[in-house]
Amino acid sequence: MPIKIPNGLPAGEALQKEGVSVMSESVAIRQDIRPLHVAMLNLMPRKETTETQWARLIGSTPLQIELTLVTTGSYKPTHVSPEHMRAFYRPWDDVAKEKFDAFIITGAPIEKLPFENVYYWRELQEILDWTQTHVFQSLDLCWGGQAALYHFHGVPKHLLPHKMFGVFPHRVKSPGNPLLRGFDDSFPVPVSRHTETRIEDVKQVPGLEVMVDSEEAGLCMVQDRARRHIYMFNHLEYDARTLGDEYQRDVKEGLDIEIPAHYYPDDDPTREPRNTWRSHGHIFIANWINDIYQHTPFDISQIGREESGVDERRARASR
Repeated sequence: MPIKIPNGLPAGEALQKEGVSVMSESVAIRQDIRPLHVAMLNLMPRKETTETQWARLIGSTPLQIELTLVTTGSYKPTHVSPEHMRAFYRPWDDVAKEKFDAFIITGAPIEKLPFENVYYWRELQEILDWTQTHVFQSLDLCWGGQAALYHFHGVPKHLLPHKMFGVFPHRVKSPGNPLLRGFDDSFPVPVSRHTETRIEDVKQVPGLEVMVDSEEAGLCMVQDRARRHIYMFNHLEYDARTLGDEYQRDVKEGLDIEIPAHYYPDDDPTREPRNTWRSHGHIFIANWINDIYQHTPFDISQIGREESGVDERRARASR
């Protein structure tokens, strides 16, 4: 089934050229079917690139998906035109009363800042709390995953001595987890981080499950069943050229940056990199969307009600 995206979104043309089935709003409204409602809070500066990467993965599943693009109200993006934001994004205040089957929070290039120093930190905290009553499952990416773990559980992030940058072998640590169904025991994942979340910190929190990690790059993916959140610190959504574009940008800016590890053939930046992680990105998102479809209420208005009751009963039992 196709993914429904806003009419005119630039990602639509790119996805159609790749063979991804895309449905406009005008066509979707005639479909007598309950689509899955997925919203994405896009905090990345290059909005169009992130839109395309995630619409590609979500749109490749066999279910009809309705994608809503969300932005913060307390901070106005500066790397994208106001016209693009007005045409395709809704401020969080505008969607706060709605329910969603899934919610994605992207990373942001602010990972060296303390969380409390981020301009929109209070609003993001409100959004994270809102997911507990208005979203069935959430996926938090890179800095977004670190921010969510810190907000819900106080798990800190740690500054690395050097940027963790490249394509690193990862391993499945939770082979029985349905979100990892079909994964190889070892598989490559792009990494681009100045900070890390440490496994020893995560293991101090009851109920958090380490799903994927790397001997070289550290923690990758954690599941929080009680909060219905997945914290993903690396980038299965990246295109083949994404790390290369980051590297060339940093070189032009005169930054002290090493060639991304295990990325260019023979570590030669003049050679074209190969995408060796694409299939696992598709498998993961397909598993995630399928898990949501199997368990989300058919009546989307019921999302959060049963979970709220469980939380209240747990609170009473602990008194």
